Amino acid sequence: MAAGVYSVSQVNAYIKNMFAQDFALNRISVKGEVSNCKYHTSGHIYFTLKDGTSSIAAVMFASHRKGLSFKLEEGQQITAKGSIEVYERDGRYQLYAQEITREGLGDLFEKFQKLRNELEEMGMFSPEYKKPIPKYAKTVGIVTASTGAAIRDIINISTRRNPYVQLFLYPALVQGEQAKESIVKGIETLDQMGLDLLIIGRGGGSIEDLWAFNEETVARAIFHCNTPVISAVGHETDVTISDYVADMRAPTPSAAAELAVFDYNQFQEQTALCQNTLSKIMDRKIERYRFRTEQYNLKLKFYNPGRQLREKRQRLADIEEKLRSLILSTTASDRTRAAEIKLRLKTLIEKQTVRDRHRLELFISRLEANSPLKRIGGGYGFATDETHRPIESVKQIKPGEEIQLRIRDGSIDAVVSRITPENPSSQKTGQ
Repeated sequence: MAAGVYSVSQVNAYIKNMFAQDFALNRISVKGEVSNCKYHTSGHIYFTLKDGTSSIAAVMFASHRKGLSFKLEEGQQITAKGSIEVYERDGRYQLYAQEITREGLGDLFEKFQKLRNELEEMGMFSPEYKKPIPKYAKTVGIVTASTGAAIRDIINISTRRNPYVQLFLYPALVQGEQAKESIVKGIETLDQMGLDLLIIGRGGGSIEDLWAFNEETVARAIFHCNTPVISAVGHETDVTISDYVADMRAPTPSAAAELAVFDYNQFQEQTALCQNTLSKIMDRKIERYRFRTEQYNLKLKFYNPGRQLREKRQRLADIEEKLRSLILSTTASDRTRAAEIKLRLKTLIEKQTVRDRHRLELFISRLEANSPLKRIGGGYGFATDETHRPIESVKQIKPGEEIQLRIRDGSIDAVVSRITPENPSSQKTGQ
């Protein structure tokens, strides 16, 4: 590529970078009339902003839809806040809107946003504070204007669905400077009546017409109300602070009546169905209990208490007789066994006595045979030295020493005069 010649992509990228570095274009507010507005299936909104002499393409992505509190339509005068950037592929620039307000209503919208954020931070929108809507409400209070389409729609739909539900209307002001006090008073009054449910709301209108339901006092009255509250303000696209605080939001007053009043005909059908089901269940239970009763009657006849008692008495008598016979038989047997054991024990004792006597005689004879006294009885004696040690060898004594001789009937003290060994040669060797 020749010097100084650029591709289309390079040019578009360069221009895109210029837009991106421009501080004014990165945060800009553009006022104009909406045209060619299209809601894409992806959630993005494509439209054109124009004035008397010019126009600019614009888009609001689905991720920024929370910055839109109303339905964008042809011919609306709006102010779009966002950035102007280049769409590089097509080489065109467009407004990427992040917030959109209607012309002349910017202050109210900012006030709405500020109050909504404050109440949300306080937790007044938290799900844990939402009270459940009763499924079968019998008494419903309504805070709205006494004239207008809202109350007529609620009455008509309630009467059609369930003419037995009682409706209590508090005719409140729903527009103007005194509307917020009137709505708060209506909520407090009906809350003290102990009703099942409250509906607050009105028909559609501009943001100024609906502003009473964006007041903080109204929001707090709803939050502190003990009775469950359905908020039904304006049309489906209209969103107010009361919708966030209420226990349930209905897109329209008619929808609120549909949610609040249960369908009596449908209830009757469900009741009839439940009754039929319950009757079938009861019939089956009765039949089952009847069958069980018959079975119990048969068992009662078979297990007649009188017959059972007679049988028990007979069995008891038989057991007593068997026990008596067993005791007598056991006693006689025990006596016989005791006599036999006594006889056997006596025999064993006598035999053991004879054996022990023989053993004793044997031990006596052995003891007498080994007795020193018996041995010295035939002329033998037992000699000891001065220290009473037995003299077993001539080597233990010397001439002149005293010795003692014990014979059969006494002892003799003597003095050694001479020692004569049995073998003189051994004596000399010993000396």
